[in-house]
Amino acid sequence: MPRPPKLRRDLNETAFDLVQAATGQTPKPLPAGEQHNAIAAERGSKGGKRGGKARAAKLSAKRRATIARDAARARWKGNKPK
Repeated sequence: MPRPPKLRRDLNETAFDLVQAATGQTPKPLPAGEQHNAIAAERGSKGGKRGGKARAAKLSAKRRATIARDAARARWKGNKPK
């Protein structure tokens, strides 16, 4: 099932599409900015699923440890017992 558009559609546009679908007419084409990129659609997203592994491979072990330490501090910052 295709994803709904990101922006809310006008009620009139929705009604128009319903009438088009009910009468079997072809839907209006998407504007140029909303065309799907076939390669990105195959990957699932524009590099998001493989970006973390690629970033980790580029970082040194010392930098990864620093990032992990900072993340742990941020997680536990507000949870100190009084």
